[in-house]
Amino acid sequence: MSPRPRALITGASSGLGRGYARTLAAEGYDLVLVARGEARLESLAAQLRTTQNIHAEAAVADLSTRDGIDAVNEIIETQPIDVLINNAGFGLPGTLLDTDAAELDALDRVLAGAVRELSLAAARRMRARGRGGIINVSSLAAVTTMGQYAASKASTLVFTEALAGELRGSPVTVTAVLPGFIRTEFHSRLGVERPGPGLIWLSVDQVVRESLRDARAGKVVSVPGWGYRLAALVAPVVPRPLMRWGSTGFSFARTRDR
Repeated sequence: MSPRPRALITGASSGLGRGYARTLAAEGYDLVLVARGEARLESLAAQLRTTQNIHAEAAVADLSTRDGIDAVNEIIETQPIDVLINNAGFGLPGTLLDTDAAELDALDRVLAGAVRELSLAAARRMRARGRGGIINVSSLAAVTTMGQYAASKASTLVFTEALAGELRGSPVTVTAVLPGFIRTEFHSRLGVERPGPGLIWLSVDQVVRESLRDARAGKVVSVPGWGYRLAALVAPVVPRPLMRWGSTGFSFARTRDR
């Protein structure tokens, strides 16, 4: 019997990453789960080993650091990885002018730099093995001008499209996922209220289900949710001055003093 497929998921301890882990485990994938928080990561790995009868490895790594990226790169270089999901991320509460340069660098390293390095390492190995899939979680914010978060997500989107172009015709697929608002811990950790009406908020399960479906169909860009797919179609024709105006006017309501 052939071994089970193995997926490596970054940012796996909560939110969207946890959703991908649960779904793939239920499908019989072995998992390498990557995140900064050891306790939650180990708990999830143990739970999936017990409930799904798979092998789940917890790899604690901070992808905002050189050591963290190198540690995950080593896993990719030494273990067969059939699916790589670059999902790790976080946000910053302040504006560009109010944020320390080191924090902006750390954000960009997690959202763009680590994604680039891990994707390239995995793509080379997958191409040599003749199979594999890469999912890079960008954001619909990539079409806006909302600070460093949007800039880094836009970089990841363009990089993913470029890599997909280079792998066209090969058995390796590369997909950028552009979610809108998702019901996760992201905003509570940021210390802000969830904006907008409830109908704009997607569940983790929906985003995971639709993005995996699109990736398996070989789509280069996946936008879960019909409303967000419509927004993504309209965004390229919106005049940039109007997009800048809308992005500048958007702000989160703080839920606590920082």
